[in-house]
Amino acid sequence: MTFKVLIVDDAPDLEVLIRQRFRKRIRDGEFEFVFAHDGEEALRKLKEDTSLDVVMSDINMPIMDGLTLLSRLTDINRILKTVIVSAYGDMQNIRTAMNRGAYDFLVKPIDFQDFEVTLDKTIQELEGIKAGLRAREELTAIQYELGVAARIQQSILPRVFPPFPLRTEFAIHAQMVPAREVGGDFYDFFLMDKDRLGFVIGDVSGKGVPAAILMAVCRTLLKATAIQSSSAGECLKYVNDVLVRQSDSAMFVTIFYGILHTDTGDLEYCIGGHNPPYVLSRSGEIQELKEPSSGLVGVFENLEFATGHIKLSPGSFVILFTDGVTEAVDSSGTEFSGVRLRALLERNAESPVDQIVQSILDEVRIFSTGLPQADDITAVALRYVGE
Repeated sequence: MTFKVLIVDDAPDLEVLIRQRFRKRIRDGEFEFVFAHDGEEALRKLKEDTSLDVVMSDINMPIMDGLTLLSRLTDINRILKTVIVSAYGDMQNIRTAMNRGAYDFLVKPIDFQDFEVTLDKTIQELEGIKAGLRAREELTAIQYELGVAARIQQSILPRVFPPFPLRTEFAIHAQMVPAREVGGDFYDFFLMDKDRLGFVIGDVSGKGVPAAILMAVCRTLLKATAIQSSSAGECLKYVNDVLVRQSDSAMFVTIFYGILHTDTGDLEYCIGGHNPPYVLSRSGEIQELKEPSSGLVGVFENLEFATGHIKLSPGSFVILFTDGVTEAVDSSGTEFSGVRLRALLERNAESPVDQIVQSILDEVRIFSTGLPQADDITAVALRYVGE
């Protein structure tokens, strides 16, 4: 890369001396020198040639001196580094120049070895500033793109509650709080027919954009498969086999998928390596659905996924959550744990579904006060009301 340097000095022999001193570096394409004899000419050249970004200027010149030139350089909207040249002992002008933004100074008579060292140092400083600005611009662009990705991700998750306002046999609410701009947790619910509600929660390994992409694929694939599958286990088996063949072998997903028969309260479900959900009765009794449990989704092809069955009594809740809830830590490193979650649910046995979800998120946030969120946090509450 060639650096263009503007030399501003009215000495007639300086141009010859500089070209002679830097002839090899000029020939090698490292430097190109442009010369001006006063401040006004320098300003014109700077405005005409935007590739000039290093200025080495004498102070004492006709028409416009170096100090005035320095004050006028602020009108040029780009990064410039200026080295001022003054007579030996002229400290007052040198101090004035430094206060007006000069990066460094040289004294006359010019020592060309010092001149070269100072020029190299100035260019190195300039390169560092430009690299920092480029990095900041790239970061701004990335943050904008992540913001767009976050809005897209949030838009594909159900956000309108109640989602089925005409259905009184059940109530459902969910919320996901990503640890980064975009996350790997997801949830969904959908009516498969008039008597069956499908609902799911999942947690993709890893965080950030790769996890968010796999999350979107997983959610779409499961929803498309659910309608055609005869059971919850069959649905997860198909999703698993597709992901094994098509996704990154280093990534996987944990899933709980349930089907509520809204006319009877029967719940069939499949646990694909996910945290067992809690079933909360109206009286506050809690049951953990640990079995049957199957393996992680997206790791081994042809893995069998078992379907479990349970009958919900009217007023019962099913509480789904990701490990961002139970594994959140406080300042001492203590985990929120399932014990705290169970106690919270017992206190909220008669609360509406939206209050239960919000209580979980609030309790975790308060528990981890002062610490950055380490993982995505998602909770789903489903209440079976009955006919």
